[in-house]
Amino acid sequence: MRKGQWQGWGAGEQAEQHYLVEPRALAGGGDIRHVSEFLRASGWQDKSKKGGPLLMESPDRAVRLSYDPYTQPGGWTIRSAAQGNQAEWWAVIGRQAPVEIVAGLTDALTRSRSAHAPNVWAPLQEQHWHTQFEGPHYTATSPDGTAWMHFRQDGDGNALWWSGARDERGNGWTAQFAPSTPMHLVQAFSAALASPEPVMRPRGRVPHSTKIRTTSVSVLPSQLGAWQQARIAAARAATWACNSVRNPRPRTTPRPHAGAGAFRAHR
Repeated sequence: MRKGQWQGWGAGEQAEQHYLVEPRALAGGGDIRHVSEFLRASGWQDKSKKGGPLLMESPDRAVRLSYDPYTQPGGWTIRSAAQGNQAEWWAVIGRQAPVEIVAGLTDALTRSRSAHAPNVWAPLQEQHWHTQFEGPHYTATSPDGTAWMHFRQDGDGNALWWSGARDERGNGWTAQFAPSTPMHLVQAFSAALASPEPVMRPRGRVPHSTKIRTTSVSVLPSQLGAWQQARIAAARAATWACNSVRNPRPRTTPRPHAGAGAFRAHR
């Protein structure tokens, strides 16, 4: 275990011990707000019931995301209704999947598709994952053997994607994608899965495994808040820019009731 310390501490704050964990695929679930607050800042609506599982809906109401920790096996479910030429699709991800990897897919839901053809395997090859062919089936495995991405075709020619991670005790998670899941979303997931960047977990939230490496760091609450706000601000800025492109013309007609009554305080 290595130790480090962030610079620029403020007066009156008590530093907290956290750990940078790698490989990220074995870091455990993490704080689901990493996913939900980014979507909220991107215009998604929170449809959760009090005391119930997380449920969020995209601005166009086509995509729904849920996180349920109360059932077995529990975890993340993303479903989309059919839109134009895109058939309905789904993705199911286990609850021990790190939120940073889940966000690879969910963040991509808030962005426009790239003009380039998606390549699920490219991010894995860039990080030197091992590849294996078995007829029409294809598997990529992380260098340490703990994470994988698997592709196969069923008897009808439908593409089946399966991913996940396991430590030496068999603890871990899996993810499955519908044959109709857009490939740019699967690529965004694989890029987050293969990223060599460690993820941060607070003390007491680091899984016990000989397969992970940790670096102890002291972090101020204000620093954690600043990092979280930077991510939320980026989502808001991207949403504002996207809406500006879609609606470039400024409002030219006065709003109704623009007189003194418009300045009443709202609770």
